Amino acid sequence: MPASTRPRTPRSRLRIVLATLATLASAALATIPAPAAQADTPATGHLTGTLPDGATWTADVPAHWNGTLLLFSHGFGPTVAKDAPSDAVRTELLAEGYATAGSSYDPHGSMWALNSAERDQFATLGAVTAKIGAPRRTLAVGQSMGGLVNAQIARDGAGRVDGALGLCGLVAGGTDLDNYQLDAEYSIARLLLPGQDVGLVRFGSADAAAATAKQLTDAVTAAQTTPQGRARIALAAAFLNLPAWAPGQDRPAPTDWAGQEEQQYAWFAQGILSFVEGGRYAVEQSADGNNSWNQGVDYARLLAGSVHAPQVRALYRTAGLDLGADLASLTRGASITADPAAVRAAQRTSSAGQGLGVPLLDVHTVADNLVPVEQERRFGDRVRAAGDGPLLRQAYVERQGHCTFTTAETVAALHALEHRVSSGHWDDAATPAALQRSATALGLDGAAYVPYRPARLTVGRDRTAHPIHH
Repeated sequence: MPASTRPRTPRSRLRIVLATLATLASAALATIPAPAAQADTPATGHLTGTLPDGATWTADVPAHWNGTLLLFSHGFGPTVAKDAPSDAVRTELLAEGYATAGSSYDPHGSMWALNSAERDQFATLGAVTAKIGAPRRTLAVGQSMGGLVNAQIARDGAGRVDGALGLCGLVAGGTDLDNYQLDAEYSIARLLLPGQDVGLVRFGSADAAAATAKQLTDAVTAAQTTPQGRARIALAAAFLNLPAWAPGQDRPAPTDWAGQEEQQYAWFAQGILSFVEGGRYAVEQSADGNNSWNQGVDYARLLAGSVHAPQVRALYRTAGLDLGADLASLTRGASITADPAAVRAAQRTSSAGQGLGVPLLDVHTVADNLVPVEQERRFGDRVRAAGDGPLLRQAYVERQGHCTFTTAETVAALHALEHRVSSGHWDDAATPAALQRSATALGLDGAAYVPYRPARLTVGRDRTAHPIHH
């Protein structure tokens, strides 16, 4: 049929057909699910939200995001959302293009929030990525108690995080922590407060924990005035894995036994036992009972395994005290038993080291008064026993105090972790020399990475076996 004689579709009908087709196409596209965790309009700036259990989260996203999201796990204390170790570190990270996020953990329970922390951190990832879009890379970062949370995320988070950075992490876990602290508390009570009734476990209130802390601290203060008291303080410090190097002081010589004890005493005088007892109360709240024990502990054997044993022996000789008699007395009087359900709860929620799913770099100061650097040795042994040693690197900073890292040290460690994630190999990125060069090159606030190998943690228990409280 000639073109001039073909029937024509009226223009109005044509417009209707085209509009109908467009409507059908739009409807079809609307039925295709959007990619998971993609935001309609990626958000930037400071963001906040609330999770189903009441935990809050916070995030900071720079305008020029580099695609890496850092999931920060905060340490022991009020359950308030934080997304970086410090304001200075956050400022530097945002300037480098990183986004940061972190949760408060469940605010309705104990400050030892290990029952909810890992769950809330993973939920925070989902909530944040729903607003900012899927990151190119996600790295977990954790500090102090949050370092334990971070180690759990490194164990369980394959597919959700790509690597992890631990800072001064409490990686030996809650039961090891409470056990070696119990040894120190018990030594002070038995040797410096003989015959007195000192409650050491199963605190019924925060006030009861504070009263014990004051009782023990007062005993240490009085004991410091005599050679015999100083020797016994050194013994308790050895069981506490307390460093013999205090802030603001020069490090004592290796055989300056009196100088070492004086600096250990400085930690006690600054109130470390208040923190210890307050922490014990929080752990007992979380585990619903006492997860520590000393029944069956041989205190002579325990001291023999401590790096501080030579100091203790020397100070006992100077004081004219019988060390063997004190150790025998401690062993004879050790009768504290654990609540088995609390031990199981702490093992389930407050332990790490059973393996790693992603690369982990841990950084620790060599003289940490609250989370002894020896915890890294304990943790590393467990990771290697699980067959995951190649995924772990540990680095050390020559400084006193808990989590006293410079911004440069923290950012350089993050860069080393990124090298491992990007390349699939650590190479020499996490060596002390490489970390020191990297941190110094940032031109920020200095660095003190050093070669170091921690001593073994003085704890003296098999965490799978414990006397039962009836």
